[in-house]
Amino acid sequence: MIVGSRGSPLALRQTRTAISLLEARGIEAEMKVVKTKGDHVLDLPLHRVSGRGLFVKEIDDLMLAGEIDVAVHSMKDLPSKRPEGLVIGAVLPRDSPLDVLVSDDGVSIDGLEEGAVVGTCSMRRAAQLRRARPDLVIESLRGNLETRLRKLEEGRYRAIVLALAGIERMGYSPNYAVLDPERFVPSANQGAIAVVATEGWAEELVGGIDHLPTRREAECERVFLEEIGGSCVVPMAAFARLSGDEISVLAEVLSLDGARSVRAEGRISAADHLEGARELSRRLVAMGGRDLAEEAVREVGSD
Repeated sequence: MIVGSRGSPLALRQTRTAISLLEARGIEAEMKVVKTKGDHVLDLPLHRVSGRGLFVKEIDDLMLAGEIDVAVHSMKDLPSKRPEGLVIGAVLPRDSPLDVLVSDDGVSIDGLEEGAVVGTCSMRRAAQLRRARPDLVIESLRGNLETRLRKLEEGRYRAIVLALAGIERMGYSPNYAVLDPERFVPSANQGAIAVVATEGWAEELVGGIDHLPTRREAECERVFLEEIGGSCVVPMAAFARLSGDEISVLAEVLSLDGARSVRAEGRISAADHLEGARELSRRLVAMGGRDLAEEAVREVGSD
């Protein structure tokens, strides 16, 4: 089985995790590293790089051409609309979905000095930061995890926002403060790793490593992406947590400046999680969620 991966240290670590699970089931796997558009263009914010699926399209194309059987991705990088012939064959057990504020001293978001410079490349994180602390200066931060941490060490930022899952997977131990998921609702699928497979034998083989609780959470969150029209331009979040036979869901859409937001939350049945998520997502749309998303797309396009 040929397994595709991006070449960043974090992507390689995640792919090796998936390969080890496959090999434990007697499946021979060989890694193929692919450089994607998102890896090539590093001097622009993500929303300025045209096209969706910046970190997956080249790998998708190789899968459709029959050169790769399986690919491992951070699930939040996967667009809600996927090519025919490719399926999410497995979702690995989820690591922390939370964001953290990384700094030299581990300062909290409320402890930052007025006018402090905070780095992020995420429109969601930027909007949430502006909502929580309108006085902060939000600046773009691109690069892989190692590059972002190095830029912080060089003093370019007072603090930066990162996903806790990536830090923990790499075994790093910077000073950080966890951001409250009620105030800073995580991105849909953050902390989840997706194993994409070509339909047929590859899909069947990787199905053995699927983690159903994580899949249900991730599928709930992706419903909101589909309903709202989520992209890297839209400041939106969706966070689902399975407990027993219920899934608690919290989702929101913000304006780019963080001054306006709408959110929907509730508990849905795990047995009928997709329909429950659709009902909540329709509620978010009725509250103006899609309008805020479309406004963000217009504003970024007119800059």
